[in-house]
Amino acid sequence: MQNKYNKKRACPAKLERSRGYTIIETMVAISLFLVVIMVGMGTLLNSTLVHTKSQDMRSIMDNLSFVMEDMSRNLRTGFNYHCIDDNNFTDTTPKDCVTGGGISFRSAFGNQLVYGVFSDGSIQKSASGGVSGSFVTLTLPEIKIDPNSSGFSVSGAPSVSSGDIRQPFVTIRLNGTITSKNDIITPFSLQTSVSQRLIDVEL
Repeated sequence: MQNKYNKKRACPAKLERSRGYTIIETMVAISLFLVVIMVGMGTLLNSTLVHTKSQDMRSIMDNLSFVMEDMSRNLRTGFNYHCIDDNNFTDTTPKDCVTGGGISFRSAFGNQLVYGVFSDGSIQKSASGGVSGSFVTLTLPEIKIDPNSSGFSVSGAPSVSSGDIRQPFVTIRLNGTITSKNDIITPFSLQTSVSQRLIDVEL
């Protein structure tokens, strides 16, 4: 008889233990889950933002690299370099200078090309000898070139008959800043040197 009574009293305790989680335990579990989700979402959004910034910067740098490559390629195959240090973009007389804001030269295709760093911070190109209205902007608005510390240096431009036997040599210096879409300003400094591919003889 005593055993039966003990069994009956043990049953409710078993049922109580098998009811599941309490409301407090459930709330704690949900709270921890939400914290983990929020941390994960923050990390995901941050990585997406960093990726977008790097993509924007990469596209701007690609444009700058393209401009530098375009100038270098045309200068390498051109001749009769005229360093522009007096804002006279139509002068074609071969001329050296230490620091010029532009350069004019005869391209491999025979037309007079002109590159210049302008006061608005852009690099512009003319395929018509630098006449007014023929310039096209090559750089993106996000790129600002410093005209005071950027430009061209030319040596060996005069012809052999003038007594200059040096091979024509051009140095391009570009200093400035890049402003990304998030208003992050990144300074840059690029320099490259180009030697005329043609042998310096009377042309």
